[in-house]
Amino acid sequence: MKIKFDEQQYQLDAIKSITDIFEGQPVKVSNFTVSMGNIVGQELTELGIGNKLELSDAELLENVQKIQVRNHLKKSTDIQDRNFTVEMETGTGKTYVYTRTIFELNKLYGFSKFIIVVPSVAIREGVYKSFQMTEEHFAELYPGQHCHYFKYDSSKLEQVREFATSTNIEVMIINIDAFKKSFDDPEKENKANLIHRERDSMNGKRPIQFIQETNPIVIIDEPQSVDNTDKAKEAIASLNPLCKLRYSATHRETYNLMYKLYPVDAYEKKLVKKIEVLSVNSDEDHNDPYIKLISVSNKNGYKATVEIDEKKKNGTVKRVKKEINPNTKNDLYLLSGERDLYKGYVVEGIDCYPGNESVEFTNGKVLRLGEVIGGMDDDLLKRYQIREAIRTHLEKERRLVHKGIKVLTLFFIDKVENYRIYPKGQPWQKGKYAKMFEEEYEKLINLPKYQSLWKEDQYIVNRNAEEVHNGYFSQDKKGQFKDSRMNKDGSLRSNKDDESTFELIMKEKEKLLSFDTPLRFIFSHSALKEGWDNPNVFQICTLVETKDTFTKRQKIGRGLRLAVNQEGKRQYDEDVNILTVIANESYQEFAETLQKEMEEETGVKFGYLEEHSFATITKVDEETGQESAIGYDQSAQIFAYLLKENYVTKQGKVKDTLKEALVKETFEVPAEFEEIKEDIENIIRRSIKKLPVFNKKDEVTIKLNKEVLLGDDFKQLWDQIKYKTTYSVDLDVETLKKRCIEEIKKLEPFKARKIKRENAILKVEHSGVSGEGQTMRVYEALEEKRRLPDILRYLQEQTHLKRRTLVEILIGSERLNEFEKNPQAFMEAVMKVINREKKKLIVDGIKYERIGDHHYYQQSLFENKELVGYMKANAVEVSKNKSVYDYIRYDSNTERAFAEKLNNDEDVKLFVKLPSSFVIDTPLGNYNPDWAILMEKEGVEKLYFVVETKGSTDQEDLRLKEDGKIQCGRKHFEALQTEVEYKLADSYDMLKESI
Repeated sequence: MKIKFDEQQYQLDAIKSITDIFEGQPVKVSNFTVSMGNIVGQELTELGIGNKLELSDAELLENVQKIQVRNHLKKSTDIQDRNFTVEMETGTGKTYVYTRTIFELNKLYGFSKFIIVVPSVAIREGVYKSFQMTEEHFAELYPGQHCHYFKYDSSKLEQVREFATSTNIEVMIINIDAFKKSFDDPEKENKANLIHRERDSMNGKRPIQFIQETNPIVIIDEPQSVDNTDKAKEAIASLNPLCKLRYSATHRETYNLMYKLYPVDAYEKKLVKKIEVLSVNSDEDHNDPYIKLISVSNKNGYKATVEIDEKKKNGTVKRVKKEINPNTKNDLYLLSGERDLYKGYVVEGIDCYPGNESVEFTNGKVLRLGEVIGGMDDDLLKRYQIREAIRTHLEKERRLVHKGIKVLTLFFIDKVENYRIYPKGQPWQKGKYAKMFEEEYEKLINLPKYQSLWKEDQYIVNRNAEEVHNGYFSQDKKGQFKDSRMNKDGSLRSNKDDESTFELIMKEKEKLLSFDTPLRFIFSHSALKEGWDNPNVFQICTLVETKDTFTKRQKIGRGLRLAVNQEGKRQYDEDVNILTVIANESYQEFAETLQKEMEEETGVKFGYLEEHSFATITKVDEETGQESAIGYDQSAQIFAYLLKENYVTKQGKVKDTLKEALVKETFEVPAEFEEIKEDIENIIRRSIKKLPVFNKKDEVTIKLNKEVLLGDDFKQLWDQIKYKTTYSVDLDVETLKKRCIEEIKKLEPFKARKIKRENAILKVEHSGVSGEGQTMRVYEALEEKRRLPDILRYLQEQTHLKRRTLVEILIGSERLNEFEKNPQAFMEAVMKVINREKKKLIVDGIKYERIGDHHYYQQSLFENKELVGYMKANAVEVSKNKSVYDYIRYDSNTERAFAEKLNNDEDVKLFVKLPSSFVIDTPLGNYNPDWAILMEKEGVEKLYFVVETKGSTDQEDLRLKEDGKIQCGRKHFEALQTEVEYKLADSYDMLKESI
């Protein structure tokens, strides 16, 4: 089995956000790759072939700012040592994005030397495995671009020389620890990493010098764990990078943020699994005293730590830890906030003798270490968690096995001995969690409802409990499992023991996904805390006795990626992609903590606005018809207005008054912003969205109402909309030429590109070569005679138009004399104009035709599909016989309000939310309309509608790509020549008014 890769628009956007930084750099066009004797993007050096950048930092910064405006990000004011950041939620293909960026940078600009710096052995192995898995995929996408990738190995330093001298794409994957040790101290050369030591086999050069000469593009994977110290930053600088590209979901320092896939967007756009929380905790009605003995100590006097339920000043009761002793803090009645339940629980004495650790109270009760009074035993709670994890796993196996999807469950534990025990001089034994698992699995797998999973003539899920679970921990030399060691910052400390574990995990991901491998339940310690995930992890359960050192975000990150089937194909069905977290806390506590972690780690503040929040809203100039962003100043004016109206705090926190105004539709804006009011509202609504985490206890199975599906009303509605069409495009070349000429004439004047020359006194040290006393001269490129690129070949490749058409456009624009000033900028600007106008004309000139009476969508689109929804979160109940399902699952508040009003309107006889598989083919991609509705006017005339609720789409997308799809949708339904009407509405009231 091989995992297959497909393109996602957000990934292409992230890639382009990096490649566009180098706009203006000479382009590597197929028939024009040599300029002034050098390969484009490369430079011949004393020790090999290096990357060559021909843009100044000022030009780079200008490009950076354009990209940031496009991506709705705050503009940078400094190039920040050419550090560029991409922030993507865990599980959305960060490694794929930067790997493909490497190919694009080579294809566009000829850059060929790349170094990927990673924080740990786990991530190094994961990156290397990713290159192996995508090798065939990228070979198809980029034929002729050979990429040689390797893991840096200090025992194979000849690889460094090959890296420097090769003309292919070269990618070195290296752990930060491999080159940050004593690299700048000649007194400690014998302690330095080998990469910094002189080598006879390299003519007395240091391996690092070969790397420095290549001027590599350095990609930092998880920078918060890589260059989080001054020493690490120095080590990366020693590579002499052309620039640094930083990729993570959690950046500590954000330099030049180029692209950001917000966590909420990733979940709402279904780019990762949905998260549901199954809470398994003891009933806390607080009617019985709860006391658990956590620890005892006799250092500096006898004391102990207990967990009790304390009444807070606001009247709520919360479980807290308290330190007690026989003298001052001895009365649990007082420590609990004077709760009567704790009267009589006064500490009599504390016993710290090993094996007899306990606390005795004056009422005669004795509490031993780990025991609980008045609450559920901790081991019993863990057993319940394990049971629910297995039950949830088997339920998903039952639903997904026929789709060829293997289900995995991951358990996190804090002590290896709880899973596997190694008595001295004896064979290992099963720990308590392993025993609990096998006992609970045996009970559940033999229930009648799971028989279909293990009958011999069907898909087989092994009934033998011992074979379906295993543990992945670090192993010592005797083969015994041990707790992985941690650094002070919480990251995994690299060692050879860890490496043996990761060999198994990282290199056999596809084997683990196969039905042929019985393993389905994985127990792990910190070994899987970072750098590892698996697309088919559907359950995550944490079994800890002490303080949990993993963040909730780290845990869920192991299973967020979309699932794959046995053919390796990614699954996009949201009813498949549900990650269940089995938590020993309430759903509310889990959701609140996860959201707080995201705010702390990503800098995204839920429910906040900033002065630049509205800067990317576009307005149309009435004179020129051109669209342009309103910019920072006008955005600040809108923010000031919200502050003045008491809608937000000075810090930007959205107040309830603003939320209420949006709900009641009483929100107003100053007259000068009236035309963009809807855009302003959309941005505010987006800012107050919270991370969607669902409570499994609210889960409902959405069932098909066959009576409605087979009824006359549905048949009449379906007959109006079911037919398929084909489209053709009549592209008016004369109109295209005319529009392109007009738009090119409007372009800003092209200035000659600046070339910088730097003179410096070279300083040669053990750490390498550096420059001091730099002087710079900047002059216009026109001072030198240069060979100009073939503009017609470039435009042909980028626009797919005929040379004659392109010649007429260029001559008609009367701007060709500016080509010589800045060839690259001119070519790119003209290409963008042509492609933009061509896309508009394609939509304008598209024609749909009904294929015939025998080509149509089947009613089976609604059948054989088990849907899942969550009451109070994304599902509303439907009146009987008013829709084909008993619940409508919605994606936005607009859709929810629309569904509720459809449900309550007596004129509406039947309505359906069209399934995602009901798609109309367009040149801009597949289009899936929202609703199909059957109304009855005055009890006689029947009306049929297909409705697109545009409020569910971001305004900027609606104006561009989505607007084009909607136009195509309208033409599709017109071509059916039935009674159905296509409507666009942002509310149900708007729809009713239009009828």
